[in-house]
Amino acid sequence: MSRSGHPPGLLAPPLGAALVGRFALARGHRFAEHVHPTHQLAWAERGVLSISAGDTTWALPPTRALWIPAGVRHTTAAAAATAMHSLYLRPARAPTGFDRPTVLAVAPLLAALIGHLGEAELGDAERARAEAVLFDQLVPAPVASIELALPTDDRARRVADALLADPADDRGAEALARLAGTSPRTLHRLFQDATGCGLGEWRLRARIRAALELLATGLPVGVVANRVGYRTPSAFVAAFRKVLGTTPAQVFGPSGS
Repeated sequence: MSRSGHPPGLLAPPLGAALVGRFALARGHRFAEHVHPTHQLAWAERGVLSISAGDTTWALPPTRALWIPAGVRHTTAAAAATAMHSLYLRPARAPTGFDRPTVLAVAPLLAALIGHLGEAELGDAERARAEAVLFDQLVPAPVASIELALPTDDRARRVADALLADPADDRGAEALARLAGTSPRTLHRLFQDATGCGLGEWRLRARIRAALELLATGLPVGVVANRVGYRTPSAFVAAFRKVLGTTPAQVFGPSGS
């Protein structure tokens, strides 16, 4: 990582708005916490990216990208073998943007444009046209993504750590409250206040985040469903659709079905 926070070897056209990087990341590869002077659009063509800023982590399959504003400190990791594309957008030349990390939907056109802008032989005029269309395609995801904030209260954090360590943990609210040393009502409030969702919704997101990482390794849906706490593949697919608005097969292709 350079002093600017950008990895070396970027395609950096002098007249373009976007500096473009492509990175083949092995499972577990992690860029230490860093910051960019540019906005960043991080997307995994294959695999799953895990990006953290502050107390929040996003798990990003190929149907999602993350807009990271300039100046936001973050870490980036590969939850599975991942083909990462990263656009670094010069703020003075970017006509649009978001003031906080924002999950974006990656439609086929946006995916194609990201790949197109990574071609070194593009002329200035062709690049400018592609960038103009790109900015029109930066649309927040219409449904919840795998955005997972960690509670700061020690009692709730014990429960969060237990559920992250074993997504299939099926203990109910009463048992988890005993682990936390509080009441179910208080535990729910602690999660709601710190993370924006109650215990049940938080556990659902944690399970689907773990499932994304497993699916990216090529495991079939039935195996993944069992490992993250669902008795049947159909129940798992319903939960996956509730969180991401799509199915595992639509995210990862037929190999994930």
